[in-house]
This record gives sequence, structure tokens and C-alpha cells, in this order.
Amino acid sequence: MRRNTRKRSKTTGGKAIAAAAALTLGAGGLVAVNVYASAHETPGGNTLKQSPQGGTGQAAASQTSTIDCPDVGSRLQQVPEQARAEVDRELAALDSQVSEAYQRLQSSTRAMQQDNGFANNAIMGPLKDKRVATIGRISIAIGRVGNKPQGLEALAACSLRASGNQSDAGGNQSGQGNGQGQPANGGQAGNGPVAADFVDIASVQPNVTPPRASQRASRGTFTTQCGANENKLYNTDNVIVAPGVDKGAHHTHDYVGNQANDAFADNDDFAGGETTCQNQGDKSSYYWPVLRLQDGTEEFDAEQQGGGAEGNAGKILTASQVTLDYVGNASSKVVAMPKFLRIITGDAKAFTNGTMNANAAWSCTGFENRQLTDKYPICPEGSSLVRTSKFQSCWDGQNVDSANHRDHVTFADPKTGACPSGFKAIPQLVQRLVYDVDAPSLGDDGQSSPFYAVDGFPEQMHKPITDHGDFVNVFDEQLMNEMVRCVNTGRQCQ
Repeated sequence: MRRNTRKRSKTTGGKAIAAAAALTLGAGGLVAVNVYASAHETPGGNTLKQSPQGGTGQAAASQTSTIDCPDVGSRLQQVPEQARAEVDRELAALDSQVSEAYQRLQSSTRAMQQDNGFANNAIMGPLKDKRVATIGRISIAIGRVGNKPQGLEALAACSLRASGNQSDAGGNQSGQGNGQGQPANGGQAGNGPVAADFVDIASVQPNVTPPRASQRASRGTFTTQCGANENKLYNTDNVIVAPGVDKGAHHTHDYVGNQANDAFADNDDFAGGETTCQNQGDKSSYYWPVLRLQDGTEEFDAEQQGGGAEGNAGKILTASQVTLDYVGNASSKVVAMPKFLRIITGDAKAFTNGTMNANAAWSCTGFENRQLTDKYPICPEGSSLVRTSKFQSCWDGQNVDSANHRDHVTFADPKTGACPSGFKAIPQLVQRLVYDVDAPSLGDDGQSSPFYAVDGFPEQMHKPITDHGDFVNVFDEQLMNEMVRCVNTGRQCQ
């Protein structure tokens, strides 16, 4: 990877980061693509529909609405290396355009009530015009050095859709107000979450069924200990999805492991970076969107893009425990991961993209055989909140990344554990985050005990289904080979 010119120095707080989406565009036009199955079914999930007026009139605007745009990045199947930097910048511009339009939508409730055409004329129309121009630049950039993609222009138009965050007759969002006179959603002005996003974990039926292991299964576990972001390394970049783009994520991540991770880090930076991992042979970067308590606290990023300026507000919670385990495959031995392999699990835009790549898993200690995808759990007294991310464990054997950041890796079959044809089993990263957070009070919309929420793109409404994780493998060769031997021989190592 070519070293990028740095636009700013590294800091330990202030930028935000996001993950990306996943689909593809074939040479002949739009194609419904892979995508590997999610690790979890959604128990009792909500289905949200567009307004009967196509999502752009007063009926949609008078509800709490969000902006739903086709995810262009996920549909790029082939992007030549020479065009990737320019394409990444333009994809980041699309994200910024949606974020800005959504913020305008939030601040225009009265105008939309007074003028049925306001949303179309002042928000959705200009957004489409900007997207047409940006998508055109993406096509041109790819066409200069390869086959120009066909059909991208059809992805320019966006629509409004009901968010599920109901408003009362006075226009106030549910989930507002706490004992300190602050909104329970951290001042997010109805950006979520709301009481309907939570469910009592005790009411959920067990739903975890591990695949049956064959005689050839690799049954070992390798654990790496890298802390819980005690260094408070945060930024609003995304080196996987938006390399070289300052503030390209629109939300904040925690980082453990490699301390060189920002938008401008290349492989040399990662190789030379310091690590929080106890075993210095692991310089991998592990990062995830921060969790915030919606209590009105003004964090360091309260006025910044990626933070409060884009609806990510409230006290940042640090996990009390972070476990990073590498486990084997239920049907075969595993091979070493290539150095600098990049993997994204889950979909930061799953609320509008749909569940195809959603892989959120929320639970509580003592109840981890019950996993939630589209709800935050209410944990009983004495139980802690748990976020689990299982990363893709089948690799195409060639690439450390792909144009949509998904096609080079996939999940094993959930029943047999087998990888698809052409893919090789690699150790599976299982990331488990534990938080000691009080159960929110639903009956009074978080007034006595505030809601918590995951950071995300503003138009994603802080829905639990948008949780995701990111990983860059920077194990040295010796330690990676030790991991493979450990997993393949059924040992427990660290």
C-alpha cells in the first residue's frame, strides 16, 4: 500500500469512524450479490416501511423520518488499484452528503409541516443532485483505468422512511427528558434510541446453536490480551473504508492494539506502530464504535463532526472487559491469515441497508445463549451488557482486501462450519465487550436511568442492528504460525 501524505497529526480523541456496507455491481449492471449469512437470526425484529407517499411528503415528515440512500460503495465489485484513492474520497463525500441532509431534515420539522414540498425541494432534490455528480466522478475515475461501471447512476435518488421513533402531538420525540433536565437521548433531538429499541433479555428465548464439529475440526483457542482502550484512543476516521479521508467515519471508535491507526496509516505505519497487546508480536488493530450513555454529558467531541455535531452525544462508556479470542473451524484445520488482512463484520448502515450483512449480537452476562440483533438488552441486576462480534473466518486465499471490503472474506456455513468453494478456513476472531451499565428505565423514557446507544451514522438512528467491528491483522509471522498450531491441535493458548 502506498504511503499517504498525512493531513494532520495523530490525536487521542476527536475524530469518528465508521464501517462500510456490502453488495456489488457487475460488469453488466446491478447484481444481487453474496452475501454470506448473518451469524444470528433477528428475533422479533421490526420491519420499517416507507411512507405511502413515497417517503417524501408531509406524512413521512410529520413522523420521525430518516434518509434512505442506496449504498454505492457496497455495489462496487471491481475498483482498479490506481482508482481506489479517488473512489474512496468520493464515497466518503457521499456519506457526508447524507449526513448533512439528515441534519437539515432534523432541523426543518416546522418548515415541512407548513410546506408539503419542502422536503423534496429543499432536502431530497439537492441531495440527489449532489449524489449524481459524485457518482459520476466515481464512474469516470474507474473508467480511466478499467471498465466503466454501468448502472451506478440509478443509485443517486434517496427517499424518506419512517424511523420508528414516534413523536407526540407536539412534535417531541419519545425518549426525551431525564432528572437533570437533559434529554434522555443525550441531546440528540430525537435521533434515538427510544424505548422500543430495548427488550428484557429474560423474555428472549435461547437462540444460539453452534455448528456440529466434525472429526477434522480445529478446536483450539488463541487469546490475545490488548486492554480496553485505557489510552482513550479515539478518532472519526476509517482506514479500511475511507483511507486518506479525514473524519471519514461520522462516528467515533475505540481502538485497542495498534496505536498508529488513523485514516492516513498504511501498512508500514501499522508494522512500525506501538501496540497495547501484551504479546508484542500482535500489532493488529481492533476497533469498534463507542457506546454512549444518553445522559446529556458533553464529551470532548460534543461540538465536533463525528461526535455531537452528527448526533453522537453523551458519556462515552469504556468496556470493563475486552476478550479477543481466535477459534477454529468446525469442519477443517485452519491456515494462517495473511499479514494486513482487513475484515469488517456487521454493517454500520444496516438500518437503511437491510439485514443482509447485519451481524450485531447483544446480550447480557449469564444469558449469552440469547443473542439480539435488532434490540438492545435490558439486563437484570447483577448482569452486565455484552457485545459480541464474530468475524468472517473464510478467506479467498489471495486478497487482503476487496473493493467493497467484503468479497475477499466470508462466513463459514452456520450448520456445518465449512467454507465455500475457493475459500480457506482461517482462525476466527471473536471479540467480546462487557459493559457495566445500569439498565435503562423504559417506563419514564430514560428519565431515572438513561438509555445507552452505539455510535453510528446520524441517519441510522443509533439502532442496535448497526453495531459492527473492524480488524487489521498485524501479527508477526512467528506468532501467527503459533496461533495456527495452537488452534489446529486443540490447545488453549495466549
